[in-house]
Amino acid sequence: MPCERKPMRYGHSEGHTDVCFDDEGKCIVTCGSDGDVRIWESLDDDDPKSINVGEKVYSVALKNGKLVTAVSNNTVQIHTFPEGDPDGILTRFTTNANHVTFNSSGSRVAAGSSDFIVKIVEVVDSSQQKTLRGHDAPILSVALDPSDEFLASSSCDGSVTVWSIESQTQVAQWKILQKSSDVSNAKSLCRLAWQPHSGKLLAVPVDLTVQLYDKNTWTHVSTLSDDLITQVVNVVVWSPCGKFLAAGTVGGNLLIWDVEAKLCIERQKHEKGFTVCGMAWHPSGVRIAYTDTEGCLGLLEGVSSSSPSSSSTVQSTKVTKEKNDYDDLFDEDDDRMLDEGMSDSRSPVKKPVMEEDDDDDDLMPATGRPRNRGSFLDDDDNSQDVCVSQDAGSVKLDGVPEEDGSSAILPAVGPAVSRPVYEGPMPTQPQRAFQPGSTPVHLMHRFMVWNSVGIVRGYNDDQDNAIDVEFHDTAVHHAMHLTNTLGHTMADLSQEAVLLACEGTDELASKIQCLHFSCWDTHKDWIVDLPKGEDVRALCLGQGWAAVATSALMVRLFSIGGVQKEIFSLPGAAVCMAGHGEQLLIVYHRGTGFDGDQALGVQLLQLGSKRRQVIHGEPLPLSRKSYLAWLGFTAEGTPCCIDSEGVVRMLNRTLGNTWTPVCNTRDSCKSRSDHYWVVGVHENPQQLRCIPCKGSRFPPTLPRPAVAVLPFNLPYCQTTTEKGQMEEQYWRSMLFHNHFGFLSSSGYEIDSEGQSQAEKEQQELLMKMFALSCKLEREFRCVELAEMMTHSVVTLAIRYASRSRRMALAQRLSELALEKNGCEEEEEEEEDYPQEEQMDAEESTETRMPSKYASLLKCIKITVFKFIKPYTLCISFIYCLTLKIKSFFIDTPICVSGAGKSSSSPAGQPRTTNVLDSMTVSSRKPTPLGGTSKQGKAPVLKPLAPKPKSKVLCVAQIQMFSIPHSQLFLPGMTWSSRILSSRMFSSDASVENVENRKPKTGFQLWLEENRKSILTDNPDFKEMDVIKEGMGRFRTLSAEERLVRLFLLEHVTHFLVTKSTVVY
Repeated sequence: MPCERKPMRYGHSEGHTDVCFDDEGKCIVTCGSDGDVRIWESLDDDDPKSINVGEKVYSVALKNGKLVTAVSNNTVQIHTFPEGDPDGILTRFTTNANHVTFNSSGSRVAAGSSDFIVKIVEVVDSSQQKTLRGHDAPILSVALDPSDEFLASSSCDGSVTVWSIESQTQVAQWKILQKSSDVSNAKSLCRLAWQPHSGKLLAVPVDLTVQLYDKNTWTHVSTLSDDLITQVVNVVVWSPCGKFLAAGTVGGNLLIWDVEAKLCIERQKHEKGFTVCGMAWHPSGVRIAYTDTEGCLGLLEGVSSSSPSSSSTVQSTKVTKEKNDYDDLFDEDDDRMLDEGMSDSRSPVKKPVMEEDDDDDDLMPATGRPRNRGSFLDDDDNSQDVCVSQDAGSVKLDGVPEEDGSSAILPAVGPAVSRPVYEGPMPTQPQRAFQPGSTPVHLMHRFMVWNSVGIVRGYNDDQDNAIDVEFHDTAVHHAMHLTNTLGHTMADLSQEAVLLACEGTDELASKIQCLHFSCWDTHKDWIVDLPKGEDVRALCLGQGWAAVATSALMVRLFSIGGVQKEIFSLPGAAVCMAGHGEQLLIVYHRGTGFDGDQALGVQLLQLGSKRRQVIHGEPLPLSRKSYLAWLGFTAEGTPCCIDSEGVVRMLNRTLGNTWTPVCNTRDSCKSRSDHYWVVGVHENPQQLRCIPCKGSRFPPTLPRPAVAVLPFNLPYCQTTTEKGQMEEQYWRSMLFHNHFGFLSSSGYEIDSEGQSQAEKEQQELLMKMFALSCKLEREFRCVELAEMMTHSVVTLAIRYASRSRRMALAQRLSELALEKNGCEEEEEEEEDYPQEEQMDAEESTETRMPSKYASLLKCIKITVFKFIKPYTLCISFIYCLTLKIKSFFIDTPICVSGAGKSSSSPAGQPRTTNVLDSMTVSSRKPTPLGGTSKQGKAPVLKPLAPKPKSKVLCVAQIQMFSIPHSQLFLPGMTWSSRILSSRMFSSDASVENVENRKPKTGFQLWLEENRKSILTDNPDFKEMDVIKEGMGRFRTLSAEERLVRLFLLEHVTHFLVTKSTVVY
C-alpha cells in the first residue's frame, strides 16, 4: 500500500483542529481554535468557504447534509451543508463539548463534555435526548456502534466505558488510560473507533499501541504496535472496508495496519513532527486527511484501492534473485519516491528533499516518511524485487501485463527471504532558516521582526502590500510606512537603520535594501543585488555594520552606509543571525542530527577595531527533539537562545563560553498548547519579555499583543528548600552580572553603583548560606563557602563561628583570611604603587636572610601597607621605613654573645654569613642575650618570651631605626604621620621613655597639634579651658576618623616598635 504524503498547508490558527469528509468525498471539512469551519474542495483550494460558528471549535462531524460542531460556548450547533446556514442548537452542556460524532445512518449525534456527561441526541427532534452519567472526569471522545446498540466513551478519569444506549447503563469498562485533570492536560485525545459495518472490534489508543476489544465478549483480543512509535497514539480511524486501521501519534507519526494480519503496512511522518489531532478516511478509501495542533491540513494519497467488496489485500515483500546492476536494488516504489522528492526519514542512505514552496510557518522542517523496515538495501550484489501475495502459494510479479484486468497469479517460486533491518538512529531533517522575532511568512499580516528597538509589520493582502516600522522610543525616529514593491520577507531593525531582504525569482535577483534613517546626508537608502542563484537566508544589524547570510554558505558584511566589506564562508547552511554593538552571532547546521535532534553550530565574532572570533563553531546545546526558536542578545550584550521546548539559555563568559539554562517558559504556561513568544531579554533588571500566546506559538498582529515579564529561574536541585533557593539566587546573580566585566573590558561605561549593589547581595547570600551550614554542623561546607567570600565578609564569618563556639572552624577561617589578605595586598601593591619597583630591585638582598626572617619582613611590609597606607602616610615615608627594616636585617652588625666572643663584619667587606643563620629554636630555658652559653652551643632565640634587655641594646636598636627628620617630615604629611614617624624613628628619645612611658592617646596627640590653633582663637584660655575646647572639637570628628587615630597612633606604633625590640 505505497502512498504519497502531500505537503501540509495552513488551515487554521495554531491550536486543536479536527477534520472529516462529506458523504461523497468531494469536500474536506476542518475546524480549529479560531472558531471557523472551512470547506475545502481539495488540498490546493486557495479560497475555501469559511463559516464562523464561535470562539473555538473543538470537533466537527458531517452526515446527510448536516454539519454538527462542538463549540466553546458549551453548545453543540448544527448547520446546513454546504450552505453553512445555522440550523439551531442541538444540545447544551455546562462546560465545553469536547467531541461529537454521528451514527452510521446520520440520525443520531453523540457528544461528550467536560462536565463528565455524554449525551445522545436525535437530529430530527433534539428534544429526544439520552444522558449517560458515570465518568468522574471530562470526556475525551465518544463513538457510536454501527448497529446503534452501544456507545463507547473515553475519559480523563483513565477509563474507557461501553454503554448500552437503550438501558443507558454501563456494559463494560477498562481502566487502561492515564488519568488527567482536564482535556488540555491529557497525554492523548484517545479517539475511539468502531469497526465499520459489523462493529465487531473497538479500537482504543493506549500509550504506544492500539488495543482491539471484541464486542461479543468485551475482552482484549489484539494489540497493534510498531517500533516507529515513540510517543502516545492520539487518534485512530478505520478504513471504509474495515480491513485497515490508521493512527496518528503525538509525535507526528502516521501508520496504517492490516488488522487481520496485524502488520504495519504504511509508515509516514508528519513533515514537521507536530501532533496529529484529527484524521478522516475518504469514503473511497484512497486517501486520508489529517490535521495537527499547528492548524495545518495534510493528505495521504494512494493509500488503498480496496473497497468493502474487496476479497483480499496485496502486500509487498522482497525476494532476492541474481541481477548485476547495483542501482536496480531499489524497487519501483523507491524510484517513484525519489522522483517525487520523498525519502525515508529514518534511513541514513536516502536524503530527504525539502519543498521550496512549502509553508515556512514555523521552524521545524519536514521529515520524510519511513517505509517498511524490510525495504532497505541488502548486502547482496544481485537482487530483484518481486511482489508476493498473502496467499502462500502464489506470487505477483511487478510489471507483468494484466489481460483481464486482474493480477497475474503465478506459482510460488520459494519461501520469501527477509532483508536485514536497520535499527540504528535515524537522521533528522535540518530546520529551515528563520529570522528571530518574526512570525510565519505565509500569514497575510505578520511581524517581520519584534526586538528591543521596535516592531516591523508586514501586510500582504488584496488591499495593500506594505511594511510598517514602529519604534518603542519615538526619540529614535518617527514611525514609517513603506511600500513593499520588492516583496521583502525578512527584516531587522536597529537604532540606525532598517534592513530588508527578499528572495530571488527566475527573473529577479535576491535583493538587500537598507533604510539608513540616522544618516546625515540626503540619500538615506541603498539596495544591493546578490549574484544570480544566491538568496538571502538570514540578516542582522549591528553598530555601524550589516551582515547577510546567503544560500551559497557565505556571510557578507556591509557598512551601514552600503560599503561592501569582508566575506567569509560558513561550514554549513545558516539558520539565523543576530547582532549587538560590535558582536555578530551566527548559528548554522554543523552536521546531520539524529532521532529528532538538530546538530547546530555557533560562531561569535567581534567586529570592532580588534577583530577576533570568540566562539569557534562549538555545538549549540538544545533540548532533546527540539529546534532553535529564537536567537539574540540581552540588552546588555550577552548572547542568548531559546529552543522550541521553551528553554532559555545564556552564554556564561566566565565559564569558558558555555551555555547556562536560565528559564523554562513552559513552566509558566497554563495549557500544553500555550506558548510564550520572546521579544527581549534583560539582565539588569532580570526580565524575560515575551508575549503569551494561548493555543498558539506566535501572536496575531491585531489587536496589539500585550508584553508579559517572566522571571528567571536556574534549574538547580531542591529549590523548594532554603539551601537550594539561596544557591540558585547566588549563582543567578553571578551569571546575570557578568556583563559588568565584559562591558568594562570593551570600553563601555558601567553602573558602578549597580555593580557594588550586586556584589553586596552576593556576599549577603554567601553569609546566609554560611549561617545555615553552621546550624546544620556542616563545617567543611562553611569553609567552601568562605572561599567564595571577600576578606571583609570572611571576618564576619569568623565572628559568627566564634560566637557559635566552633573554634576549629574559626581557626581554619582565620588561616583563610590571612591568605586572602595577602593576595589582596599583593594585588593592591601592583595596582596602586608603581614605586614599589625600586624596592623590588633590592629584593635580592632578602635571599641572604633565613626564610623565617624574610617571612617576618614580608609580614611587616603587609602590616605597613594594611594599616598605614589608607591613612594618608606618604609613599616616601613607607619606602624609607622598608629600607630601614632591610638595613636592620642585613647591613647592620649585631653583637650577640656566643662562646664568649662577639662577631662583626669588617667595614667595606661583604658579609658572607649572618649571625641569625646559626640561631635555632630550642626547648631549653633561653640564655640571656647579655650572658654566655656553653661552648659549642649557639645562642637560643625565643621571641615569644623575651628577657629584659639592657639599656644599651635598646638604645642601639632605636638608633638603627633612626631616620633624619628631613626624610621623615615630607611635604603633604599629616600630623598623624609626623607624630608616628617621630615615635618610631626618633633617636633623641631617652631610654627611660622607651621603656617606661605610656603611649599618648589619640586626643592627646590631636591636642598637641591643634593647641596653637585653639590659643590663637582664644588667647585668654588657660590649660583647662584649652583641654575643654579641644575635647569639644575632637568630638566633632567622625567616629571613623577618631578610631583611625586611636588605632594608628596607639596600636600600630606599639606593634612596630615592640616587634623590633622583642625579636631582636
